[in-house]
Amino acid sequence: MVISCIAWAEFSVAVGLLYIPEAQCAYVLIVTAVYWVSEAVPLGAAAMVPAFLFPLFGVLKASEVASEYFKDTTLLLIGVICLAASIEKWNLHKRIALRMVMLAGAKPGMLVLGFMCCTVFLSMWLSNTSTTAMVMPIAEAVLQQLINTSLESDVELAVITDTDSVEDTYSGSGSQKYEEENEKKQLELIYLKENGMKKNQSDKEMLTKSERQGQSQPRKEYSSKYKTKRDHMICKCLSLSITYAATIGGLMTITGTSTNLIFAEQFNTRYPESRSINFGTWFVFSFPIAIIMLVLTWIWMHWLFLGCNFKETCSLSKKRKTKREEMSERRIQEEYEKLGPFSYPEMVTGIFFVLMTLLWFTREPGFVPGWTSLFERKGYRTDATVSIFLGFLLFLIPAKKPSFSCFGEEDNDEESAKDLKNLNKSKEPNPLAPLINWKDFQKHMPWEIVILVGGGYALAAGCKVSGLSDWIGRQMEPMSNLPPWAVALIACLLVSVVTEFASNPATITVFLPILSTLSETLQINPLYTLIPATMCVSFAVMLPVGNPPNAIVFSYGHCQIQDMVKAGFGVNVIGVVAVMLAITTWGSPLFQLEQFPKWIPGSNTTGGF
Repeated sequence: MVISCIAWAEFSVAVGLLYIPEAQCAYVLIVTAVYWVSEAVPLGAAAMVPAFLFPLFGVLKASEVASEYFKDTTLLLIGVICLAASIEKWNLHKRIALRMVMLAGAKPGMLVLGFMCCTVFLSMWLSNTSTTAMVMPIAEAVLQQLINTSLESDVELAVITDTDSVEDTYSGSGSQKYEEENEKKQLELIYLKENGMKKNQSDKEMLTKSERQGQSQPRKEYSSKYKTKRDHMICKCLSLSITYAATIGGLMTITGTSTNLIFAEQFNTRYPESRSINFGTWFVFSFPIAIIMLVLTWIWMHWLFLGCNFKETCSLSKKRKTKREEMSERRIQEEYEKLGPFSYPEMVTGIFFVLMTLLWFTREPGFVPGWTSLFERKGYRTDATVSIFLGFLLFLIPAKKPSFSCFGEEDNDEESAKDLKNLNKSKEPNPLAPLINWKDFQKHMPWEIVILVGGGYALAAGCKVSGLSDWIGRQMEPMSNLPPWAVALIACLLVSVVTEFASNPATITVFLPILSTLSETLQINPLYTLIPATMCVSFAVMLPVGNPPNAIVFSYGHCQIQDMVKAGFGVNVIGVVAVMLAITTWGSPLFQLEQFPKWIPGSNTTGGF
């Protein structure tokens, strides 16, 4: 199928390939897009197509194409990956996640909210995939604890009926029949424990058979994996909420996801006179969106899988806690205690984390002069400067706390022992080993994304030089009668649908030049369409193949495809509504969207990405 699509594209433009630059660039764009959408070859390999086709067709020189594959955002990503490698190596991410879950408690509703909050926070700085891969094992351990303690706390647990309703109802029946049934369950459990046959299926079947003979309406176990329907619904809700929270967290920062980086670099390359997009302005715009999406997504997931009884599932009162919830909290507490006291490498990594964030925010905040104003030459320092500098220092600072015995100070034996233990775990026998080494960096560095982003830049340069963007803009002039918000809404809906079946970076790379040219043709501020489209391209949440976090969660087996489609559709709607609300309210004064900007090069500019 891929070969036939490429053959069709080749046939359609073959006549003008030798003489028409627009057709040559269109051919390269179509071939690359087909490979990206079909994934017939790895995404990084497909991104190399412009590197040899543009020089062959005479669109760009080989040296010009090569320069597009390594940009300022690549250095920004390298610095962030250095910090992420240190965070994961020294388990700072696990400490943050467990602490936030401990604060939320083990009530189902609060447990889901706690995991979502810690996932959102981590995903702001780590990749969505890394965050999901880190949080899911912790969530799985908690879920297994909830399931395994269900038989031991039948008297206190919710009673789930065999109807199709998923609303949680706690049984308050004090009838004699109910008490006898629970007493029999407890006797059965005691019998199994005393005889060491808890995992013996034949004995379980014998006891179940004897119980059925004494009851007119036997109570069946929900499934072999889940004791009750309630357990299954909690597992579905928590696992899906984690992947959605990772997506939400990735929206909040420029470095949160690769699509944000692609947008920032291509926008700044196309409009070098604009100072609208930096870490601070993006965070100010996206933070309210993330909060709205987090709250509404939690409510949606709770209603869909846990029902509407928020009072029962979200209560923080200790009197309302069941035995199972108390045991789950103990399990989380034990996992946290295994980490031990706060270590020196964790402290240094945390300081670097806070320092990098502060330097990003204060570089050019907009409302006050930033720290770059202290230098004479302007425009030389970017967010990548901060990122790569702090990332470099992580290769220099020792992971073991330095000793200052010559000044009369002595090392704390317990802390030194823990630092040495951490060094042994990280397979660093050298006491002067740095916080991270090159292997740690290589393990986390997504080189495929770097090449993929570079391929997008190469296509952007080809569209600009060949004049393909001019031609696309002229074809879209009939849309000039639409108001700006309608154009932005159409872009959001179109991108949200396409990204479910194609990779997020590939989708945004294809749509950025089209939407930019469309905005210039319609005399609309390009940010009015580019920012909503960039955010909506991350909403690939309805299918396991939509993005890697979806696949990770799906692999745990708690949910089926229909569960993801149903829940993801609601999250998609919430996301599009939140983005449209933002771009038409606080986004307008923040980015001055009401006027056609002067930083667009030329009054009739149609230069492409």
